[in-house]
Amino acid sequence: MDQLDRAILAELQSDGRISATALAERVGLTVAPCHRRIRDLEREQVITGYQAVIDPQKVGLSFEALVFVTLKNRSEMKDFEAAVEQVTFIVEAQRLFGEPDFLLRVYAADLPSYQQLYDEVLVELPGVEKLTSTIVMRNIKERKTLPV
Repeated sequence: MDQLDRAILAELQSDGRISATALAERVGLTVAPCHRRIRDLEREQVITGYQAVIDPQKVGLSFEALVFVTLKNRSEMKDFEAAVEQVTFIVEAQRLFGEPDFLLRVYAADLPSYQQLYDEVLVELPGVEKLTSTIVMRNIKERKTLPV
């Protein structure tokens, strides 16, 4: 990966809908080599997808919680991870070293909706021993781009 690839990645992170012509102009290439580099970055899975960034509040998801999860037994880790993949309100999940075992980012409409999700879904995930929730008051900085 060279500086041109990094420039392409930086531009695509800031505007994933940019045309190939405009992108090529911004990074100092003609369209064909720029398009070829994009295809190569996609094929090599440096670029893993494209998506819109949505304001959670505008779609009725104004409640956000970080949930720390400790499992009873590490043998249930794969089952837990598979179950987490199925819960649409869990938008991020990280496996951590030490305790707790996982960090989940969970969205809900409001506190009662989150309580219902907690009581009916989160505590029922395979192997859960302990859940600790922290309510997000305000997002100061969300990672939107990587420093490529």
